[in-house]
Amino acid sequence: MTAPSRFSDVKGWFWPVDQLLFDWFLTRQDRAPRQSGDLLELGAYLGKSAIFIGSYLRPGEEFTVCDLFDSPAPDDPNSAEMDRSYATLTRRAFEANYLAFHERLPTVVQAPTSVIATRLTPGSCRFIHVDASHLYEHVHGDIEAARELSAPDAIVAFDDFRAEHCPGVAAAVWGAVATTGLKLICITGTKAYGTWGDPERARVELLEWLTSRTDLWHGVEEVAGAPLIRISGKKAQAPTPPPPLRPAPRDPGPTGPTGPAPAPRGLLSRAFGRGR
Repeated sequence: MTAPSRFSDVKGWFWPVDQLLFDWFLTRQDRAPRQSGDLLELGAYLGKSAIFIGSYLRPGEEFTVCDLFDSPAPDDPNSAEMDRSYATLTRRAFEANYLAFHERLPTVVQAPTSVIATRLTPGSCRFIHVDASHLYEHVHGDIEAARELSAPDAIVAFDDFRAEHCPGVAAAVWGAVATTGLKLICITGTKAYGTWGDPERARVELLEWLTSRTDLWHGVEEVAGAPLIRISGKKAQAPTPPPPLRPAPRDPGPTGPTGPAPAPRGLLSRAFGRGR
């Protein structure tokens, strides 16, 4: 098993626009001394988003990742889902990827996400990423666990809430908006971001930040009696990714018989600011 030498080597579906929003929400929490709590991810695949989240762990906090990995699924529909979508998922691969970027692993709970509320303290998490099963019954349970574990004004990100192959996720997320007091702040092409706390200040600050971005489109409309920020990130420029602990050696480039091959005409002058 080869450890990744850069963040882009880690397989997964974590698009630049959502990297930007994870960075924005987690950095915003760093600027708010009273916004304390732990980090939690439900569903990790090969660790791409977990590696990113782990970079924002502060002293005294815990980061917990809960996933079945290669354990048996708790029911037949979930087992079929695992076989169809996550056949290559193993805990060993996750750990190798994570340790390529961080000195130590998060707390790993290798079990169905239905157990997570019994493993952590209620109200202890400031940021939760829900990205496990796509089946309604399981997502509904994950949302209930996230609600119980959320600290005041915690941010919860829900993956695949609008994907056509995951209608159960959409039903569970919008059901939580209608029945549990979940307030969505913004949505992207793949994720929804919300809170069971007060969303207003985050909305205002997020809109100010979005106005300064030329690589993101945004709009606002009323949904379920509250403003919802829609974000398109087709041109999003991802933030600087977590650096690997042991970067790959630099490629010296092609060489000729007696040394480096000459650069193509014009490249040297451009390197020194000429020949534009």
